[in-house]
Amino acid sequence: MWILPLVGYLGSIVGFCFLTLAIASGLYYLSELVEEHTVIAKRLLTQLIFGIIGLQTILWLIDGLPFTLSLMSIVSHVVYLGNMRRFPFVRLTDPLFVVSCVLVLVNHYFWFRYFSAVQQRSYSRLSNIYDQPDIPSFAEIASYFGICVWFIPFALFVSLSASDNVLPTMGSEQPSSSTDGKNKRQSIVKVGVDYVLSGIGEVSRMAGWKKPEDRF
Repeated sequence: MWILPLVGYLGSIVGFCFLTLAIASGLYYLSELVEEHTVIAKRLLTQLIFGIIGLQTILWLIDGLPFTLSLMSIVSHVVYLGNMRRFPFVRLTDPLFVVSCVLVLVNHYFWFRYFSAVQQRSYSRLSNIYDQPDIPSFAEIASYFGICVWFIPFALFVSLSASDNVLPTMGSEQPSSSTDGKNKRQSIVKVGVDYVLSGIGEVSRMAGWKKPEDRF
């Protein structure tokens, strides 16, 4: 068969594009929802941070997760909590925000190494193929990463806002400014989406696919 595999590849690409658009639309809607209910969102995120800190402590005490990594996760969430002081506004050059971004990657890296090492040790101790390894399941590991590692940073990314001159528009020397002379605040998600669309539109105009006055 020659054509059917090509149809399969094409379907995968189209499905991936639709999934990406669906995720982007969902993030856009969530960011607008947070802008409309800032006080509720701040209270909810703060309670969630304290809840995950408590959950991490329980996992260390009862399930025996490593103390060092658990402490690192707790400290990371305390740093995330610091971003709530001016919620939902943030400067992308704020040292606390930069440290939070670094801590997300550090937490993911070390916890991934930990669970990988646990699996390797467990499988190496098996005496025959019929033994069942005493390791966390994929669903448990994925749930841990989703709740204890990525949930709060992801929620903060959707919720935090930045001024409209954080990212410059492609093809312009100066960042755009609001008509009333004040920095307009909007979600980081919206800033990123607008920046990507602006870049795609600029490339399209440079390639001659769109007229300069056309909008993307």
